[in-house]
Amino acid sequence: MSANITKLVVMLEMQNAMNTKVHEQWFSQGFEWYRAIWVECAEMLDHYGWKWWKKQTPDTEQVILELVDIFHFGLSLRIDGETSFEELAKQLDAELAVPEQAEDFKQTLERLAASAVAEKSFNAAAFAGCMQQIGMSVDDLYRGYVGKNTLNFFRQDHGYKEGTYVKVWDDKEDNEHLVEIVKSLDTEHPDFAKQVYSGLEARYPA
Repeated sequence: MSANITKLVVMLEMQNAMNTKVHEQWFSQGFEWYRAIWVECAEMLDHYGWKWWKKQTPDTEQVILELVDIFHFGLSLRIDGETSFEELAKQLDAELAVPEQAEDFKQTLERLAASAVAEKSFNAAAFAGCMQQIGMSVDDLYRGYVGKNTLNFFRQDHGYKEGTYVKVWDDKEDNEHLVEIVKSLDTEHPDFAKQVYSGLEARYPA
């Protein structure tokens, strides 16, 4: 398996595990993942900037975080309970390898949203086009995905659903702690996700 396919398999496994943690029968619930995709696209457009009547500068870091969130929903949409993660990873790798782009990032993002609204699907080629136009690699996607997925697990384990989770520690939000932890680690390490979790646990107030 290529390095990209290996990373995609890991992300598919992590997504399935996360969805199962939130709802054990998630697969039979028919959650509207496609709707989450187009809503996130709209949120991302605000971070990128689209208002012609005022000066706006794209918040690239926030746009990348939103793309990572969309990928969570895209993976959830692709998992069908029948196709192996390796086969799904190969399909995604092939689609990501041929980015579909419009004239600019905003229009490419609208293609991604349009597929979600009209076809209830995840347009991986348009997603790859967005990645390319914002200067994001598969390694960036993997790093961001594993970090965010691990943080989501950490939140669930520490009372997120019950409302007892503490989101701000030492005057910083958990997302900021996550960024610092990820930067200090080797993303190629096989236990990268476990190391991220341990890093969060070491910082979280007892």
